[in-house]
Amino acid sequence: MSTHASINNIQYNTQHFDNETLMLLYKNLLKPRLIEEKMLILLRQGKISKWFSGIGQEAISVGVTMALNSLEYILPMHRNLGVFTTREIPLYRLFAQWQGKASGFTKGRDRSFHFGTQEYKIIGMISHLGPQLGVADGIALASNLNNENKVTAVFTGEGGTSEGDFHEALNVASVWNLPVMFCVENNGYGLSTPTNEQFKCENIADKGIGYGMESHIIDGNNIIEVYTKVNEIAESMRQLPRPVLLEFKTFRMRGHEEASGTKYVPQELMDAWALKDPVSNFETYLFNQGILNSDLEKSIKDNILKEINEHLNIAFGEEAITPNETTELNDVYKCFQYQEVKGNSEKKEIRFIDAISESLKQSMELHNDLVIMGQDIAEYGGAFKITEGFVELFGKDRIRNTPICESSIVEVGMGLSIAGMKSVIEMQFADFVSSGFNPIVNYLAKSYYRWNQQADVVLRMPCGAGVGAGPFHSQTNEAWFTKTPGLKVVYPAFPYDAKGLLATAINDPNPVLFFEHKGLYRSIRQEVPTDYYTLPFGKASLLREGSQITIISYGAAVHWALETLDNNLNVKADVIDLRTLQPLDTETIFSSVKKTGKAIILHEDSLFGGIASDISALIMEHCFEYLDAPVKRVASLETPIPFIKQLEDQYLPKNRFELTLKELLKF
Repeated sequence: MSTHASINNIQYNTQHFDNETLMLLYKNLLKPRLIEEKMLILLRQGKISKWFSGIGQEAISVGVTMALNSLEYILPMHRNLGVFTTREIPLYRLFAQWQGKASGFTKGRDRSFHFGTQEYKIIGMISHLGPQLGVADGIALASNLNNENKVTAVFTGEGGTSEGDFHEALNVASVWNLPVMFCVENNGYGLSTPTNEQFKCENIADKGIGYGMESHIIDGNNIIEVYTKVNEIAESMRQLPRPVLLEFKTFRMRGHEEASGTKYVPQELMDAWALKDPVSNFETYLFNQGILNSDLEKSIKDNILKEINEHLNIAFGEEAITPNETTELNDVYKCFQYQEVKGNSEKKEIRFIDAISESLKQSMELHNDLVIMGQDIAEYGGAFKITEGFVELFGKDRIRNTPICESSIVEVGMGLSIAGMKSVIEMQFADFVSSGFNPIVNYLAKSYYRWNQQADVVLRMPCGAGVGAGPFHSQTNEAWFTKTPGLKVVYPAFPYDAKGLLATAINDPNPVLFFEHKGLYRSIRQEVPTDYYTLPFGKASLLREGSQITIISYGAAVHWALETLDNNLNVKADVIDLRTLQPLDTETIFSSVKKTGKAIILHEDSLFGGIASDISALIMEHCFEYLDAPVKRVASLETPIPFIKQLEDQYLPKNRFELTLKELLKF
């Protein structure tokens, strides 16, 4: 008598299934289980570094993946090996990924399931769990905009639903009717913290009510229920795009990762869920139905084990990665071949703010796949009226008001990029970027380096003091980002530069933070070409020439420096407007300093940790023998930015700059 003849602990409704489909479900369930069992052995042997087990949860990954078509994106988590195997990724590539070999997906730069692959339409997670939820929104938005009738499925655990990104992503998806399937694997514990210490509602699915969202509870250990319900829901979502929240009730039979163990789980709970094992229960059902027999079972398992061992040998036989510094540095940014577009001879005097608006408008006309997003940017035209009238020109699909959710909208931009589209996101004030900091520095900045996925996103950053806006609307926080490899940082001081550099930022496939000083918006005017043109990154502007000293600055501080020189006509200085901070034009800086022998760096940001510190260090390292005096830095006070004018004037370095300049000239 077969050991599979026991009574099932799970009931299967297979009325509308043929035997071929049932066997395919079984094989797809079995494969990740057998791989996992092998990985646990290799982990103990020290041949892989870490493992996050999905044993007991395979039915969710397999059922969801089989219900979606191969061109629909899936964003899995640690425990979703069944997504990768069901999409038929060659096993040797998975094994190579886990061993840090070159034929994996991240060239040894990331491990486990922290990777994506456009070939298989799988977008892996990062350790900060929440961002992938918003990224799924962006992919689904692209589907809607392109009338593709596709579903995007994104996974998270019950622990991840406590993150703010979960709230933001569901809210955005609901407001925008995005076809995202939010798949929550409720496996009882977030590492060791049980669900009753994570949320108060009875079911995670109940949270859907707050977002006006359809939600369902599914037995995550029942492969037939998962596949049937997800298939039905997915088809409905393709016909009527909308988000759906799915809570899969399941259990994690291993530790959060193997080193964690499961001592914190009551044994009776482990025993109860062991009886609901998705693989053994379905296997027993197939035996009882006469669809599977011992010989066929052995043949299937032998074939999978043979495939596993063959592909392991390929991965183990591959040479270890040889570090190459040039390769590493070259892979931080996607190669961007700058295309110069010269403006026409017709020029018009416009304000700084008009230059930004014109550049956005002309880029929208040039790029049909460009979407602009931000708070109040549609009918209202944005807080500074930069996008006023854009809705009438380009429609609300491409000029999108967003909820107040900086983190999720940055993630939406990333999702659009994954789907092949461009985006410009307005951070209503640069200060508010702190609410979207995580996806910028951990997702946008690192994706190309990790798995060759560009983040074609521009973040517009209205910034700066001098307008009495106080501590939360006045920061120049560019230094938060200049030290993050993978990001580009642009900070123009003149309308001509602003228009051309913004056009280049939108063309560049890498993430760009584009700082716009609010104090310059309506105070600075300049003759600017009326049509579209571009300017290169990494090329500073030499505004004035002189032999006594080099003044280095950017943004509003450039105008303070020029005003100081206008008031001190005896001072003959090179004035360098950096224009872009990353990449930085060190060639122009060094050439000037070697000529003048003295350097002073002026910026609006506070002194310690500002970019002036790095520029000063670079000058000391590369121009020391040419210096006739110490390099000086002038910056704002080491305080938050005050509101009232007399305190703000004291905070800003404008007046201190003249004194320091004169002192330096005396050396």
